[in-house]
Amino acid sequence: PVWFMRQAGRYMKAYRNLKEKYPFLEMCRNPELATEVTLQPLDVLGVDAAIIFADILLPLEPMGTGLEFSAGDGPVIPRPVKELKDIEKLRPVDVEVDLGFVGDAIRMVRKEISGKMPLIGFAGAPFTLSSYMLEGGKSKEFIATKLMMSEEPEAWKMLMDKVCTVLIDYLKMQVKAGAQALQIFDSWVGCLTPHDYKESILPYTRRVFDALKDSGVPVINFSTGTSTMLDLVKQSGGDVISFDWRIHLDEAWKTVGTDRPIQGNLDPVLLMAPIPVLRKRVHHILRRAEGRPGHIFNLGHGILQHTPVDHVKAVVDIVHEYRYDGKS
Repeated sequence: PVWFMRQAGRYMKAYRNLKEKYPFLEMCRNPELATEVTLQPLDVLGVDAAIIFADILLPLEPMGTGLEFSAGDGPVIPRPVKELKDIEKLRPVDVEVDLGFVGDAIRMVRKEISGKMPLIGFAGAPFTLSSYMLEGGKSKEFIATKLMMSEEPEAWKMLMDKVCTVLIDYLKMQVKAGAQALQIFDSWVGCLTPHDYKESILPYTRRVFDALKDSGVPVINFSTGTSTMLDLVKQSGGDVISFDWRIHLDEAWKTVGTDRPIQGNLDPVLLMAPIPVLRKRVHHILRRAEGRPGHIFNLGHGILQHTPVDHVKAVVDIVHEYRYDGKS
C-alpha cells in the first residue's frame, strides 16, 4: 500500500484554486471544504488511503493560545506559553464542541469513499504541539521548549499532562466519527537528545498510544530526525512505526523489529527528480523491504509545494507495479 503525507495540498491546482477563495483555517473548520480537499487527490493519484484534511495545531485554539496562519510564515501562536501561570490558564477542551468540525468532515468523507479505501485521522504528538505553544510558531533552535523541559520540570509536566488529555479525547473522537486508522505526528522531536526524549517525552507519548490501544484502529507513530533513537520511539508505542529518509529502511526495520509494520521513507525532495531517477530511488527502498509484508510506502515527511503531480502519481504506479525479485 502507498499513500502520502500532505497528499492533499498546495502542489495540486484544485487545492490552490480553493485556497484563493478561502483562508486555510476556514477550509479546516468547514466540513464540506475539508471533505472536498481530502477527496481531491484520491482518483488523481490512485493512492490506497485517504487522510483527513486538517492541521495538527487545531487543538491549540480552544486551549486558549490562539492560532493564526500568515502568508509565507506558516502558523503563528498569538498567546504563546511562557511560564507556569500561562499553563495554568490553558482551558480544557470539549472536543465534540470545539473540534467537532473534524469529526463532521470524517463522517462526510467516509460516506463518499465507502468501501473504496480506509480513512486516516491524525493529530500532533505531545512534544510537537507543546513546542509550538512555547515557541509561538516554528522554530529551529527550540530554546524556550528545551529550557522549560530542563529548568522547570513541574511546569513541563503540567503542560504535557494538559496536552495529552486533549489529544487523547481528540483522537478518540476521530475514531468515533469513522477514522479507520490514526497517525500521530512528532515532526520536531528529532531536535532532542536521546536522554531528553527518554526522560521528558517518551512517558507522555506512550500515554497517548496506550490510551488508544482499545480504540479498535491501528495507530501510526511518525517522527522525523529520530534515526539514532528509533529504539526509544518504538518504546513510546504505535502499531506502525514511520520514519524519515535519514536511515535505510531495512536498518530501521531491524531496529524496531521486523514483526512490527513500518511506514516510509522516500525523501520528499526526490519527488521533483526526473521520473527515471525517481523510479531508481523508489526501487532502492522497496528492495530493502525484501518483499516482507507490513511495509506501507510513504515519504519521510509531507509532499512539498512545487512537486509535479505527475511525479507523485508515478510513484504510486511504481510501487503498485513493483515485484521483489529476491535480490538485495
